[in-house]
Amino acid sequence: MEKRRLGKTNFLVSVIGFGGIPIQRVSREEAIEIISAVKEAGINFIDTARGYTVSESLIGCGLEKHGRENFILATKSGKRDYNGILEELNISLKNLNTDYIDLFQFHNIKSLEELDFVMGDEGGLKALKEVKAKGIIKEIGITSHMPEVLDKAMDTGEFATIQCPYNPVERQAEEVFRKANKLDIGVIVMKPLAGGAIQNTDLSLRFITNNPNVTVAIPGMDSVKQVMENAKIGEKIIPLNEEERAILFQEAKELGTEFCRRCGYCMPCPQGIDIPSQFLMEGYYKRYNLKEWALDRYHAMEFRAKDCIECGSCEKKCPYNLPIREMLKRVDMLLER
Repeated sequence: MEKRRLGKTNFLVSVIGFGGIPIQRVSREEAIEIISAVKEAGINFIDTARGYTVSESLIGCGLEKHGRENFILATKSGKRDYNGILEELNISLKNLNTDYIDLFQFHNIKSLEELDFVMGDEGGLKALKEVKAKGIIKEIGITSHMPEVLDKAMDTGEFATIQCPYNPVERQAEEVFRKANKLDIGVIVMKPLAGGAIQNTDLSLRFITNNPNVTVAIPGMDSVKQVMENAKIGEKIIPLNEEERAILFQEAKELGTEFCRRCGYCMPCPQGIDIPSQFLMEGYYKRYNLKEWALDRYHAMEFRAKDCIECGSCEKKCPYNLPIREMLKRVDMLLER
């Protein structure tokens, strides 16, 4: 498995990492078997999150069985405040059966205002710097779907890594990745298969890992078979030929007609709907087979697809000309139950 230096962390990580979202739907025994396969395949980077229900706990079972020392472990929290981030860190340590975490990340910072709060006197960054000084975490990272948030975060000099969606459909972060490379900041690619929408798995992973500014891609996996298939891509990074590129980008083109990149330009919605999150939950329901989890998160939102009044203001702002109103109707029919 090819390994790359994760920026200034100096961690040498496998170019294909383990994405921890789907593992939450397998049994404890299956999870242990999957982590065993991860180790055998030469994958040493594992990414999970507090928000992935039992993902941390299941991975923790696998680490206990197959050796915490064999992995570079990353998790993340959606909390923004000082006390909240410490509370979640302690839960993660317990769930993962470890006394330290290699990379602790702020999960899905959605705006520059959120970033400013995180970095303020009452924000979580202060807390993480304190526990880092004690060795409880080794490095601090940030994830976002918004390249401009990551761009500003990198300028602060406080973050060792960034994580953002990147695949043949979602390429909006390429310039940010170039900047990260120059600043020696590690680049972690989430959604390498566009949330399961891309069917040409091997081609998409090869496209991503051939980008010299990418450190590690973390496709979600929930079976030994997926681990073995994805790991093969990292054994030898082979560039796409012209025919393969044509196949991959034709698929991307077809997806692009109604595929939300979560860029956020459609916001704010006059009705208060978090439009990108509607499509994110739809994807988790349909493509990740996390139906109950998606429904719980969807119904926890105060304003949902059902509240759309079809004013069309979102469509005027969408740079991809998506038929957002029709797409929201489909979300409503699928998830409003």
